[in-house]
Amino acid sequence: MELIFNKILKEELTIKEIQEAFETGILTSRELVMYYLYRIAKYDQSGSNLNSILEINPDAIFIAEDLDHERKKKGTRGPLHGIPVLLKDNIETKDKMHTSAGALALEHHLSTKDAFLVEKLREAGAVIMGKTNMTELANGMSTTMLAGYSSRGGQTLNPYGPGEFFVGGSSSGSAVAVAANLTLLSIGTETDASILSPAIQNSVVGIKPTVGLISRSGMIPFTYTQDTPGPFARTVTDAAILLGALTGVDQFDPATYKSEGISCKDYTTFLDSDGLNGARIGVFTNASEDYYRDSGEYDEDLFKNVIQTVRSKGAAVIENIDIPSFHREWSWGVPIYEMKHALGNYLSQLPSYMPVHSDKELIEYNTRNEEKALKYGQNMLRFREGLPHNSLANPEYLHAKLEDLYFSQEQGIDFALKKYNLDAILFPSYVGSTICAKAGYPSIAVPAGYMENGRPFGITFAGGAFSEGTLIKLAYSLEQATKHRKSPLSN
Repeated sequence: MELIFNKILKEELTIKEIQEAFETGILTSRELVMYYLYRIAKYDQSGSNLNSILEINPDAIFIAEDLDHERKKKGTRGPLHGIPVLLKDNIETKDKMHTSAGALALEHHLSTKDAFLVEKLREAGAVIMGKTNMTELANGMSTTMLAGYSSRGGQTLNPYGPGEFFVGGSSSGSAVAVAANLTLLSIGTETDASILSPAIQNSVVGIKPTVGLISRSGMIPFTYTQDTPGPFARTVTDAAILLGALTGVDQFDPATYKSEGISCKDYTTFLDSDGLNGARIGVFTNASEDYYRDSGEYDEDLFKNVIQTVRSKGAAVIENIDIPSFHREWSWGVPIYEMKHALGNYLSQLPSYMPVHSDKELIEYNTRNEEKALKYGQNMLRFREGLPHNSLANPEYLHAKLEDLYFSQEQGIDFALKKYNLDAILFPSYVGSTICAKAGYPSIAVPAGYMENGRPFGITFAGGAFSEGTLIKLAYSLEQATKHRKSPLSN
């Protein structure tokens, strides 16, 4: 079996290379899906036991066959025609796959509709191949739960050091699956660092878009204010292609209304290997102190190499920029109160056959199934369950919501961009995730080398609202200048 697949695919290929193989008849979508299923069986569910995949779409091969037939009869729909995509397990699909956010209580939940972004993917001709493991309830379950763990799926591992290196969360499975070449593309979601963190840890490209660029309808929510889906890929080009396929105004998500006339259907127009030339990049280094240095996630030499490359490509580099609000103590008011309301609403609308329809019932279900469901407890669920029911009218919540926006935007990202006349801010790893999440602003994570022990290191470019095009241009230029990413040795 392995020899057969090695004849089809001998290396990690890009969307463009695969489409060329489709067009010349060297490869079919059916064969590509089978190849990835083979790798999932060999490396994810056995071998390295990466455990990034929760569920496979039983119709994936049939869907691929249909798209191959359509290609012959009508031609291609676009760059995603016949391309497999994996979805984080909090994204709904109206097929035979479940949507559980990793929770045992939701393991039998079958949605009756596709999430808006899934509709967009199907329209583009993508093959929805399966669901990925994640930190349970997007890290809304317990303060002691390990990133990448869910009671339904177990622990996801980092392919660069299974069981040794931090895997990142909560979109752990989505990032790992792309890194280990179990899929070409995947979708994650982020409230704060949930795309950027696993992208950095697993040496892939991750885009956390402006809130509202991609619809959130059809997702198991964490917050109303900060949630956003976003793409994972092994190259900036592939991430840009996937991002363009996901955008659009959704009548069921008011956050998307402001994207009309601003979002793009094709972000590949921003791909420019000379994109750093003439750009003004502010480097934020104050965050690399204290915890970050001690966590093992920072490599000063690798970060300095990035700065040097950015400068050598013709960018004006302004080091040690000031972001006034960066070190403020951000209130937990928004995620705490919004998750109580958002998750409670979602549970209340579940079908009657489901065992839980409220936070209280979810806690009781977990308690009854403690051995399987509560390896790390549920102290976050219990805390939120005790909050007042009119949580979105709570003064603490309202003040936190207003302060988050003011300090992250006017006294945060916007302040720095304006003061130094910047095109983007360069952060080591994903240390800028919180202030960008509070602002609802975009970031892109890019591989930036490997530490002496083999652990991946990466950087993020961040910018103002709907600056995805600029960030893609800068990230692509850095990627083309460095070509840092390499496949995990375990695969």
